[in-house]
Amino acid sequence: MAIEQLVLLPGLLCDDAVWTEQRAALAPQAESFVADFNDLDSIKGMAEKVLDTAPYKVFSLAGHSMGGRVAMEVVRLAPQRVRRLALLDTGFEPRVAGQAAQAERDKRMALLAVAQKQGMRAMGKLWAPGMVHPDHLATPLFDAILDMIERRTPKQFEAQITALLARPDATPVLQSLACPTVFICGRQDLWSPLSRHEAMLKLAPPQVGELHAIEDCGHMSTMEKPQAVSGILAKWLAA
Repeated sequence: MAIEQLVLLPGLLCDDAVWTEQRAALAPQAESFVADFNDLDSIKGMAEKVLDTAPYKVFSLAGHSMGGRVAMEVVRLAPQRVRRLALLDTGFEPRVAGQAAQAERDKRMALLAVAQKQGMRAMGKLWAPGMVHPDHLATPLFDAILDMIERRTPKQFEAQITALLARPDATPVLQSLACPTVFICGRQDLWSPLSRHEAMLKLAPPQVGELHAIEDCGHMSTMEKPQAVSGILAKWLAA
């Protein structure tokens, strides 16, 4: 019988397919709920929806990529509801000012333009190669990622871009963590590198967090190395 309640948060343009393997592997330990952000355009709004729609009063919380940022905002808004926290292939810093900020916006808007003119799958073929370890390109896994992207719409893409461009600084959340927290990152993650997760671990209070690097893995760790990720999460739930 499931004894834990687990809320899972997908990342940019992702859906419950990101968590399919983990939900199955962890079923003996936990019942789970996957949030859907649809066309919400702020990290805070996404976090508020999680708190409003999660079917559990208190829960363990795992977020991947953008979902990790939403998870930290959930902790900011309602720390009493989060029993444990898992942050996978994510980040914590706000968008920097100046030329770097403009460059990020320009890149995201260029991808949105492709999505609007040529469709989501065409955009995904340009965008997604950097999401996975090179060994996973031109594989059924990569096709599954493109399928997932294609299930989203340009309107949803635009809303989530808006949310990420205005992302809050989660440094205070990390510094004030009081629940057991695990950081998980593909060692070859080019989007949210391991060094960023090392910085997040250092911000967390001593004895609160631990970091796991997933070998031969890019940004999409839950899909690229599902057994490794599920094993870590199983120990996290059991602790």
